[in-house]
Amino acid sequence: MAKSRSVFICQNCGAVASRWQGRCESCGEWNTIVEESDGGPTAVRVTRGRAFELEGLAGDDRPAARIVTGVDEFDRVTGGGFVPGSVLLLGGEPGIGKSTLLIQACAALARRGARVIYISGEEAVAQVRLRASRLNLADAPVELASATQVEDILATCATGKRATLIVIDSIQTMHTELAPSAPGTVTQVRASAQALLRHAKTSGSTIILVGHVTKDGQVAGPRVVEHMVDAVLSFEGDAAHHFRMLRASKNRFGATGEIGVFEMTGLGLAEVANPSALFLAGRDASAPGAAVFAGMEGQRPMLVEIQALVAPTSLGTPRRAVVGFDQNRLSMILAVLEAHGGLKLGMHDVYLNVAGGLRADEPAADLAAAAALVSSLTGAVLPPDQAFFGEIGLSGAIRPVIHAGMRLREAAKLGFHQAVLPQAQQINDDDRRAGLSLRPCADVGQLVATIAQSAPRARARA
Repeated sequence: MAKSRSVFICQNCGAVASRWQGRCESCGEWNTIVEESDGGPTAVRVTRGRAFELEGLAGDDRPAARIVTGVDEFDRVTGGGFVPGSVLLLGGEPGIGKSTLLIQACAALARRGARVIYISGEEAVAQVRLRASRLNLADAPVELASATQVEDILATCATGKRATLIVIDSIQTMHTELAPSAPGTVTQVRASAQALLRHAKTSGSTIILVGHVTKDGQVAGPRVVEHMVDAVLSFEGDAAHHFRMLRASKNRFGATGEIGVFEMTGLGLAEVANPSALFLAGRDASAPGAAVFAGMEGQRPMLVEIQALVAPTSLGTPRRAVVGFDQNRLSMILAVLEAHGGLKLGMHDVYLNVAGGLRADEPAADLAAAAALVSSLTGAVLPPDQAFFGEIGLSGAIRPVIHAGMRLREAAKLGFHQAVLPQAQQINDDDRRAGLSLRPCADVGQLVATIAQSAPRARARA
């Protein structure tokens, strides 16, 4: 018989230590190591494996049809709907609207005739009913329960008609007899997720696991849970804004990088079919330092406003503050503007913001950010019907980017008439028929000269 022993596991990253210590050596977090039992005494038995039949790559099996919930933004992020037998992990900050989104998706799917089970480990049944009543979803045939024992949940789901969708809210509250640790520990989260994953693969039911997030926005618990599931979704938002974004960081059955945009209303989350109009709403087109960026979020084109403020400073070291943009890319753009654009920015504070709370992570936002910086420095107001996209190299050249046609069509749909793009960008005839006046730009020197000509006192300020 093997003796029971204690192990010390970090509750943030899942690393195992031989003794307790205040700081985890793997992730660097403090006071996250907890003592757990390895499972008690077990008998060591040597068993011989059973040979199984191997098959080739070719076969007549066809993939099962996806399960469409009816919430278009949700289905877009999952790749067109749920794949039967898949397991998804949904993470988000407390109060962001995860439970609201899931109860709306469950109600929409249940009204289509599917069996949907919603298991809440954090709230009582009465609390979930209050939320459903507030959202006008009380009449949806969703089967509801409040439980935390994994074995009881699986036995309940196995009775009657096969469940199409099972929601577990949340995985940190689940408890299984296979692990002796307390609920919420790394061992319990891993064992509970493994049991639910095995049920999904054998029964064909789709399971959505709700996960807590850490201070830096990552899904709490061991990273092995993210490797076990088929898709990892993040529900993001800001308390200062009324919209929420559902983003897929991992998807075995679809593309990653897709986002679904929702607007928080008094009746729950409303789908936003045209996010570009939402992000551009209320912008001041007559103020300098604002440029519209034609970006891409996954396979969806999206227009956002990039705002810049360049002001003289009395400090020895000027400030460089960004919101929604990469700090390192801003430093590179400023260096290129000084070296190849002839601008003097060393004695100016620079503030850059992506309006609406969205993040502009792709390199194609370099040209729009540079245009906003030049506009703020020179006082030139950019045309309100002009969009920008292009990548800036260290030599000052503006490089082409992908999906130029989709960016142009999205800008034309929202009433834009001009587009500043790289000179080497390949544009086919169909994209030229979008109706925009294309203005190729070869380098940042040409960009600075073009913007400076529209300001009377641009040269004096620059």
